[in-house]
Amino acid sequence: MPHLFTPITLRDLTIRNRAWVPPMCQYSVDARDGIATPWHLMHYGSFARGGAGAVIIEATGVLPEGRISPEDLGLWDDAQRDALVPVVDLVHSQGAAIGIQLAHAGRKASTAAAWGTPRPGASLTPAEGGWETVGPSELAFEGLTRPAELGEAGLDAVVAAFVASARRAVEAGFDLLELHGAHGYLLHEFLSPLSNHRTDEYGGDLAGRARLLLRVADAVRAEIPAGMPLLVRLSATEWVDGGFDLEEATEVVRLLGEHGVDMVDVSSAGNTADATIPVGPGYQTPLAAHLKAATEVPISAVGLIEDPIQAEHVLATSQADAVRVGRAFLRDPSWAVHAAVALRADVGIVPPQYDRAFRGLLPRR
Repeated sequence: MPHLFTPITLRDLTIRNRAWVPPMCQYSVDARDGIATPWHLMHYGSFARGGAGAVIIEATGVLPEGRISPEDLGLWDDAQRDALVPVVDLVHSQGAAIGIQLAHAGRKASTAAAWGTPRPGASLTPAEGGWETVGPSELAFEGLTRPAELGEAGLDAVVAAFVASARRAVEAGFDLLELHGAHGYLLHEFLSPLSNHRTDEYGGDLAGRARLLLRVADAVRAEIPAGMPLLVRLSATEWVDGGFDLEEATEVVRLLGEHGVDMVDVSSAGNTADATIPVGPGYQTPLAAHLKAATEVPISAVGLIEDPIQAEHVLATSQADAVRVGRAFLRDPSWAVHAAVALRADVGIVPPQYDRAFRGLLPRR
């Protein structure tokens, strides 16, 4: 049996294989109220039908002001929860696990969607539906508006929002939760000395800069069922001198494990506009491999993992415990089925309605 199609168990959840779909923003909430649409039902259901082990819903705002754009999903009210239930049910019906990434965009919030707008990624004015952003310090991301510094009441509200959204995710039937601590969004902004210039207990050394992430992890872990996995996505390096780096990430991953986090997804960058990133096939996998070797926390790898042989190699050489395949799944929602064909593994993920198309391509049990 290829490693890619070996089940993995996190707490009480067993996931059928290790080919997972990562969160990928869709900017498809037409009414700008954070509610999932038929697009989301089709989008996520297709990956489950195509054999993915786990499908993780895109970055979902825990507060209206925590969205990247007005077109983002939200989970700050019950109507948003209820709209996600059909998505959860469809993914489950196809044999996959489903998670959701809870997020607050911090100083990178209130921007125009990445597509379908005249100024993609630009800060929105109030007249355009924008809002005041917040961050650890009054330091703007390059080209965006300056955020307000979060005070004690604001920090408490953020933590409470993550907890309330986690509760709704449980009520909607999700199997796992992920906290977004990467890509220059709020929890990452606190981790980074480039964006966090605070002098209180939430700034300074790594213990201070990691305080908000660990506080959110503790609060969410206490809210959700004991058997439900809690994951974190982390930017393991910012690829910038003086920024959050792999050495600090190693310590944060160890701390996350001590605070009840069951897996860390290893990404990178996103907190600066001038990083020199060595983008190429599997370019972030060495970061995942380092963290897997240096800690006892299960690790997933992401970043231009596209070929089934490449994915199998990552797992077979113990560089990660699961792989997240993003763009390749967008191009081919049946990527996992085609990976089974490439690896000559009959793993029972072809829907019976499609079986005739794969006769002769897969070995029979």
